[in-house]
Amino acid sequence: MFSFLKKYKRKVRPHCAALVAAAGSSSRMGGMNKLLESLDGMPVLARTLTALQMAGKVDEIIIATREEDLVEISQLCKTYGITKCTKVVRGGQTRAHSVLLAAMEASDQTDLLAVQDGARPLVTPELIDEVIAAARRCSAAAPAVPLKDTIKQVGAEGAVEKTIDRSTLRAVQTPQVFDAELLRAALQSAIDQELPITDDCSAVELMGKTVYLIEGDETNLKITTPTDLIIAEALLRAREGRM
Repeated sequence: MFSFLKKYKRKVRPHCAALVAAAGSSSRMGGMNKLLESLDGMPVLARTLTALQMAGKVDEIIIATREEDLVEISQLCKTYGITKCTKVVRGGQTRAHSVLLAAMEASDQTDLLAVQDGARPLVTPELIDEVIAAARRCSAAAPAVPLKDTIKQVGAEGAVEKTIDRSTLRAVQTPQVFDAELLRAALQSAIDQELPITDDCSAVELMGKTVYLIEGDETNLKITTPTDLIIAEALLRAREGRM
């Protein structure tokens, strides 16, 4: 009877583990570790983790980071009350490898895996829950926003070859959420074939699976350069009515 009730509960509400990619080199930040930089008085990564902590459909959090940051990030979780964090693990040489290492540490009852960039501190708990709900229906989902700028394809010496129709293009964000077995298989396949994937959707697409996009959030930007920190702080202040 207990076994039946446990299976029924999982069917009604799938167990979701959030995998946080936090092992990047921050190469465009001028030597700073962007995840530990202050964003309006709080580390970038702490803001990302707080959103995951507050998301009702996230059951556990696993962080993949650089070996030299393991202790500091573990302490950060304690400082900011990230009680859903079950493990902080060493990342790999590539994003795919890091996410797979984190995925292998998820609990046995995990049905869905939500991959979140550690450097997207303005993601909201509401968006996280919306993507998880979508993935429950279709096995692979991600948030995305339309492109605003005109996109040019260029060749040698910057010569424009053609203008691409932006109406069919989307900028994909995180979290990207997948059936757990599907994501693990897709990442392992990409690693085995040494494919240069830049996000987890790409790995799943290469398996011949369809990824469905839902409406993202324009403020859910990724911190890549020092300028992004300035923009993120302005957005955060506007969100909180402190402009």
